[in-house]
Amino acid sequence: MNIIRKPITSLNEPQARNSGLEPGVTILPRGFQKADGCRPLLVDTIWERDIIIPLRDGTQLRGDIFRPQHHTERIPILLVWSPYGKTGTGMFSLDMIQGRDGIPVDMLSGFECFEGPDPAEWNSYGYAIAQVDARGTFHSEVNHIWHGTAEGRDGYDTVEFLGNLDWSNGHVALIGNSWLATAQWFIAAERPPHLSCILPLEGLSDVYRETLCRGGVPYTPFWEFLRDNGLYGNNEQEDVIAMIRKHPLMNEYWEDKRAKANLIQVPAYILASMSTGLHTVGSTRCYEDIPHENKWLRVNATQEWHDLYQPETIADLKRFLDYYTKGIQNGWEATPRARVSVLRFNQSPLVNVPFSNWPPPSITYEKYYLTNGGQLTRVSTEGISGSVSYQSDAPALQIDNDSEEAIFNFTFAERTTMIGAAKAVLYMSCPDHDDLDVFIQLRKVDRRQQILQNINIPLHHLGLESEEEVESINTLKYLGPTGVLRASHRALDISVSKPHWPAHDHSRVSPVPPGSTVRLEIGLWPAAIQFEEGEGFMLKVAGHHMTLAEFVPLRGRFENGNRGRHYVHFGGDFQSHIMIPTVPL
Repeated sequence: MNIIRKPITSLNEPQARNSGLEPGVTILPRGFQKADGCRPLLVDTIWERDIIIPLRDGTQLRGDIFRPQHHTERIPILLVWSPYGKTGTGMFSLDMIQGRDGIPVDMLSGFECFEGPDPAEWNSYGYAIAQVDARGTFHSEVNHIWHGTAEGRDGYDTVEFLGNLDWSNGHVALIGNSWLATAQWFIAAERPPHLSCILPLEGLSDVYRETLCRGGVPYTPFWEFLRDNGLYGNNEQEDVIAMIRKHPLMNEYWEDKRAKANLIQVPAYILASMSTGLHTVGSTRCYEDIPHENKWLRVNATQEWHDLYQPETIADLKRFLDYYTKGIQNGWEATPRARVSVLRFNQSPLVNVPFSNWPPPSITYEKYYLTNGGQLTRVSTEGISGSVSYQSDAPALQIDNDSEEAIFNFTFAERTTMIGAAKAVLYMSCPDHDDLDVFIQLRKVDRRQQILQNINIPLHHLGLESEEEVESINTLKYLGPTGVLRASHRALDISVSKPHWPAHDHSRVSPVPPGSTVRLEIGLWPAAIQFEEGEGFMLKVAGHHMTLAEFVPLRGRFENGNRGRHYVHFGGDFQSHIMIPTVPL
């Protein structure tokens, strides 16, 4: 297939923070600070700069390695694979987020990659940190690749190069957030011999289904921002925005960007959270698909960047890594396979509730039917007939106050804990158009029927006193699980669907004759939320995204393709309902 490319942003742009190639070796003494206010190094450190990493096709990547100077034994390597810039270069930093996402400047050395572990921390534990610029970024050669098996092969060659260094003990682990996590699914599926384990700390696994064209509806603002502002180099990059516009249906290009987690053989420490619009399904899907038992899932209560640098997180990651890269018998394998933090919105979360697997084996699914008066009921509505409508093309800013949303409510008579992926079955029509883009969201409401928001980062970490001061972006606030489906993409793909997760085919279009009613089966992303007696949930249906925008400049940037009014039908032959996964807790 002809892949559309466009120039990557020049390294000459000041935001790249690029000082040019500077190969060499520097000894940084204990106590060294990269800049005033940064965390000092804890041990004497060897900094190997801009080393060459050869790939099988002759391409040369560039990387930096930080390792403790006075270490008599061979040591394992933590590979941080990133397109954003090694050693604190690139545009992205925690400074983009209000309150630095709760991570003060003096908590980090400044030598870390964005979304990666801090060398100052891990060198002190006897680990080397290798930060590698992905193909086509910064001074790594040729054109940049946006995920897929080709990136996996590059990672394979890099793992093998590092594992054969004379000071390495032969054990290489992959670690990092977001892109740094997503790449791990593809690299691990290639099975490099020196790869001992992976730590994908929140990463998407299917570019088409999970983010760029979720439910068959293109969502480009975030990816345009990343393409045009966040990546730097000397050549070109894949233009995934142009590709989704030219190839809006599933094909071999998009299939290549779905990770084959069933091929992963190494142990995996997988992180997930609800505070992302990108990664939740990728983390849980790959946990489910990895075919062996040496896998652990932790669903954290905050947000991935904040979680990465917390002392309790570092201690947990270290136990896993000590076990699989140093052979230290520390009892790691007794750790529960799934630890789930349950959000309560108006109370502190329940942290690390243990389960033997994911989805939790104790799940039961409760069905709630849509009915008159904007209510949900546990009783079948066969004797009732009704519908509600909303204007599908109403403007939306993604700041949690948009109009034209159909609402249905349910109040719990006893404490109820939702854990897992909900699923809605809706019967819908549009008299004005032959397609419908449908967006749904589940929200928690308190005993006064007030809709709640979850603040992802503890207020005192943000340096704030009240929730009202927290900026409304999805890094900092979680509203509730969402689902998306374009009605013409309603056909299911049974090869990738699961009993708890409907995955759609996306390879063909089935238009909806204007005025006809179609059945839509829509999965909502996994969540863990507890409701007290008298609290409840609200199901919202609309023609626009109801998640918060990723960054303030992206508000209102979504291109709504809907037209006219959408109708949600219920009762009689149209038993519209939502199935909620509950766990006794």
